[in-house]
Amino acid sequence: MDLLTSLIHKTFVSFFLGSLVSLLTITNPLSKIPLFLSLTTNMEESKRNQQARKACVYAFAILTVSLFAGVFILQGFGISYGALRIAGGVTVAILGYRMLFQSNNEHSAAHHTKGEIAFFPLALPSISGPGSIAVVIGISTEIAEINNNVKEILAYGGALLSIFLTCIVMWLTLRSAQFASRLIGREGMDALGRLMGFLLVCIGVQFIGSGVRTFMAGT
Repeated sequence: MDLLTSLIHKTFVSFFLGSLVSLLTITNPLSKIPLFLSLTTNMEESKRNQQARKACVYAFAILTVSLFAGVFILQGFGISYGALRIAGGVTVAILGYRMLFQSNNEHSAAHHTKGEIAFFPLALPSISGPGSIAVVIGISTEIAEINNNVKEILAYGGALLSIFLTCIVMWLTLRSAQFASRLIGREGMDALGRLMGFLLVCIGVQFIGSGVRTFMAGT
């Protein structure tokens, strides 16, 4: 019993918290509010809520497939874990740099529409974009290096739960987009976006460091 508790604490909790922080930071739910409001301006509330729910379901499916199939995709293309982590780290760091030093003009490129916007551009590439997919595949490579079946199952469980909670937070944020926009204001959202950008740079550097260590180990 003590061994199981220790495994849960060290593996499940570790992957859950690490994945959750990384995903919430890189998806940055509040930053999606301007885009969502712009895309759903002419929609009724019921239609707007439906699009928010479907977008999060699609994003969950995309990230879950990336988590479980990411390693097989890498093996199929002959890409090493180290290369993926370094590439993913560079991608995440660049996204963070843009958020840190540039204004978020994502909403300015949106078009008013009454059509289906749940899959594109909400789920892909807004919620489950290149950065979040790279993070999830990076996590899957770390899990693939675990040489214990129980630990591997716990790690996958923790990562999957973090994806689910990230999508729930995103859904709740989009559902309350109009209220949050009025409450935080444009300046507040800009400041929050820059803070998230700095955290993304840190996460990207961490991924790069992990990839370099993997290369040096000859994996």
